[in-house]
Amino acid sequence: MIGKWHLGHNGPYAPTNRGFDYYLGVPYSNDMGCTDIPGYNLPQCPPCESPEPHVTRLKRSAHGGCYSKVGLPLIENSSIVQQPLDLWTLTEQYKSAATRIIRSARERGQPYLLYLALAHMHVPLAPPLHSDEGRVYAASLQEMDGLVGAVKSASDHTDRDNTLIWFTGDNGPWEQKCQYAGSVGPFMGKWQTSSGGGSAKRTTWEGGHRVPTVAYWPGRIPANTSSSALLSGMDVFPTLLSLAGVTPPSDRRYDGIDAKDVLLHGEQTGHEFLFHPNSGAAGEFGDLQTVRSGKHKAFYITGAAEACGGATGREQLHDPPLIFDLEVDESEETPLDTETLEYQAVAQRMARRREELLWDIANDKSVSAADYSTDASAAPCCDPEHTVCRCDPEHTV
Repeated sequence: MIGKWHLGHNGPYAPTNRGFDYYLGVPYSNDMGCTDIPGYNLPQCPPCESPEPHVTRLKRSAHGGCYSKVGLPLIENSSIVQQPLDLWTLTEQYKSAATRIIRSARERGQPYLLYLALAHMHVPLAPPLHSDEGRVYAASLQEMDGLVGAVKSASDHTDRDNTLIWFTGDNGPWEQKCQYAGSVGPFMGKWQTSSGGGSAKRTTWEGGHRVPTVAYWPGRIPANTSSSALLSGMDVFPTLLSLAGVTPPSDRRYDGIDAKDVLLHGEQTGHEFLFHPNSGAAGEFGDLQTVRSGKHKAFYITGAAEACGGATGREQLHDPPLIFDLEVDESEETPLDTETLEYQAVAQRMARRREELLWDIANDKSVSAADYSTDASAAPCCDPEHTVCRCDPEHTV
């Protein structure tokens, strides 16, 4: 596993204690620690405190969303190999490790799973040095393309016809980062933006969670084809298990589905329903905010994320829900008229499934609660005696 983990870095929570044979990466997002030469962000993050005695040390804490008290660590297996890491060489380190893993597995004649969670396109962006400031995002995107291309090339040169490459994302652009955020394309969430605030990352508007996916498997997946099947990132797990001939444990339930027939056989049917919880823009974390079924999408709660410039929109509850037809209104501008037969049929079908899900959640005895409390002693630190846990890459622990 290479890249962002974000599921815990101490004790049993680290990747190498959760089934991976090897790990190289950052234990969380690349803005959650300081670096000596910060990348492009908005607001610009300060560098780490200098270890040099003649440099004035400033007391730093969270600065406009920047985490700057502890250096951003690069971890290999269970050891910190660099802290703070060098953002500007991270892509090359990931590329080198990924291609080495692919070639080594093939030399040993062993099957492998490589999970590569890129730092792109998360801020701070660190494209090749001397990039034109007006093209920072484009240069970062081009760098990501080069990294993906290197992985594909290594795969093609080892066992091209026996390897699935599945590329996807986890959310839309972080709109409050302005020129460093990217574009939502046609998925603008106009109903929300006309009411104030942003409709991208942290929201359930299409620009917030609709992401591109490319699957590549020569001889198995027909080239230049596309699917309208409704899929989710949760489907990766059961699909890979199915392709590997592994039956998942039967003592638990899975939100994902086996999408093997969508990938390999052109099947156009995915999820009948997808349920989207709030992730910070409106309501409590986890509130069931939006339901998708086919071309229709119903909002029971709306609320905006922060837009470029700082504007936010107010949270609103909708009873009856707002329902959009995404086939004719992908920008989510005009909800269906509640008096139409189409609206009433869709609303009834979605309400029934939504209530079934809420009842199921309420009666699930195995639900666990996340603990979001913080403890400074949990921070990864190669040398607590040094400023921002700074360490010499040649002498790490």
